[in-house]
Amino acid sequence: MCGIAGFAGWPLGAEEAGRTVRAMCDAIVHRGPDDSGYFVAPEVALGMRRLSIIDVAGGQQPIGNEDGSVQVVFNGEIYNHHEVRRDLVGRGHRFRTRSDTETIVHLYEEMGEAFVERLRGMFAIALWDIRAKRLVLARDRVGIKPLSYWVTPNGIAFCSELRSLLALDRFPRRLDDRGMAAFLSLGYVPDPLAAFAGVAKLPPGHVLTWSAERGVAVQRYWTPAVAETPVVDEASAVERLRELLAAAVGSHLEAEVPLGAFLSGGLDSSTVVALMARGAAIEPHTFSIGFDDVAFNEAPHARRVAAAIGTRHTELVVRPDADRWIEGIVAIFDEPFADSSALPTYVVSWLARQHVTVSLSGDGGDELFGGYTRYLDALRRPTLPAWGRSILRAVGRALPHVAPGRGRLLDRARSREVAYAGTVALPLAPVDGGMAARRLVPRDGEFGDIVPDAFVAAGARDFGSQMMLVDIATYLPGDILTKVDRASMAVSLEARVPLLDHALVEFALALPSGLKIRDGVGKQVFRRAIRGLVPPAVLDHPKLGFAVPLGSWFRGPLRHRLDRLSATDGGLYDVLDRESVRRLVREHLMRRRDHSSALWRALVLQLWLDHLDAGRLARPLPKSLIDL
Repeated sequence: MCGIAGFAGWPLGAEEAGRTVRAMCDAIVHRGPDDSGYFVAPEVALGMRRLSIIDVAGGQQPIGNEDGSVQVVFNGEIYNHHEVRRDLVGRGHRFRTRSDTETIVHLYEEMGEAFVERLRGMFAIALWDIRAKRLVLARDRVGIKPLSYWVTPNGIAFCSELRSLLALDRFPRRLDDRGMAAFLSLGYVPDPLAAFAGVAKLPPGHVLTWSAERGVAVQRYWTPAVAETPVVDEASAVERLRELLAAAVGSHLEAEVPLGAFLSGGLDSSTVVALMARGAAIEPHTFSIGFDDVAFNEAPHARRVAAAIGTRHTELVVRPDADRWIEGIVAIFDEPFADSSALPTYVVSWLARQHVTVSLSGDGGDELFGGYTRYLDALRRPTLPAWGRSILRAVGRALPHVAPGRGRLLDRARSREVAYAGTVALPLAPVDGGMAARRLVPRDGEFGDIVPDAFVAAGARDFGSQMMLVDIATYLPGDILTKVDRASMAVSLEARVPLLDHALVEFALALPSGLKIRDGVGKQVFRRAIRGLVPPAVLDHPKLGFAVPLGSWFRGPLRHRLDRLSATDGGLYDVLDRESVRRLVREHLMRRRDHSSALWRALVLQLWLDHLDAGRLARPLPKSLIDL
């Protein structure tokens, strides 16, 4: 696991190029505190910070091929590197290390840009082809590892985190309007958008090539929108799923450093841990956290599951100091990010890092197998004809904000696709209850085009499958995987997500939604597959997630933050509409409506802009961001 950064095409001398790429990598030293490495040649520089996991002694990067004509830096893990290596050795390639990284350069020699199709794992790759004078960037299929790029008039720069660009005097730091609007709607900045103008994230499942002659070309090599399996026998599906789950977890256990797992006691993390315990030579080390608020504390359940599976379990029960912790949590992210579960994710990552260097996570199961309650709610929702929705929308928008039932009217006026967007996004226009500045509001006035466009890409699948495909394309990489990557890397911990092994992903997405959601219960085929593997209590335990009590925090320890939010000046209100923010604050404090999600986004944006203005986002993270 590493952080990578570099550039191509910039007309810098060797000394200045070396200083520049080192500054970019110094800004992300938290991602790789063990080692650093650089390749500098005319008009190109590749750099990395390394967290040593595989071939600790010999796997330093950059790594080249036999004659040094191909150089690579890489963030992630290639889980099938032994198989790939055997094939490449048989074709005459010579290896100098045991690392998974070295397979990439030789595979590129054999396959060119199509090399990514052979890789099984999580990765962000930057490869320089000296003969072709070409930079190749590649990101894994579902976006587990981040990779952003900045195109300039004379070249291109890339990085794992935008801190690497912010560390450069030449970077303009101008906010991107579409990125800011998407953040206010979704709570994160989705691919390919970025917080800064001129910057883009390479989307999951894509390869980018750059050369001075041809500029930038981006191509998709994998898509989650697979066709549904026409006829599926459920018993066969269950058996195949068991095989794929075992293979996925087993492939993620290779490491030369201590390895453990996060355990909440839910279906997904319990499955991962149970398979680890079945396949490992030693008992797994598991980690969970809890809060002293009983309504948000899953630690006792996780403890019971750990005992039933047979793990070496460590837990930490904390009393969150919301007002003191929030600034540190916001600082983890190189873009504004408003999933409040980042706080417990950071704490459990910190706990795990006291004992291990790698931790497995259960993320991805809900998106693959229909585990979110919003799927069930959307499938129960009655649909209205377009003319009926138009009438309800006109009536709803004509009512004052405080009118009882106004929100319900506007919700009923939405198509089912837009209504689903409303379960994961907030409206932007003040007239719809949003808080975006007028210039950021899209023509339709509600959520913008990110989620509706994802429904178009999901194709002709049934609506249940479409929702899952939309989440795989948007919410999973933009929110869940961003949260896990930044929170774990902030403490120099590698987080692995075996449920997102692409063979398992492709199988799950090809199943009809009827095998996943049935009789008002999600993850049906998954539940059948893990019965007998996990303790029975896991199957019956209600889903809680990693929630924090935002609503009460805003009426308690964060109350003074709302006062400052309403009164502040500066760049915040280039993005937000001041009167709308004041209205949301007033209604929340009066308990007229729960606006905690919107207010959290506004507060996160304010603090993130403060960090940006103070230069803190251009520096590596300190070892401890909050008091634990």
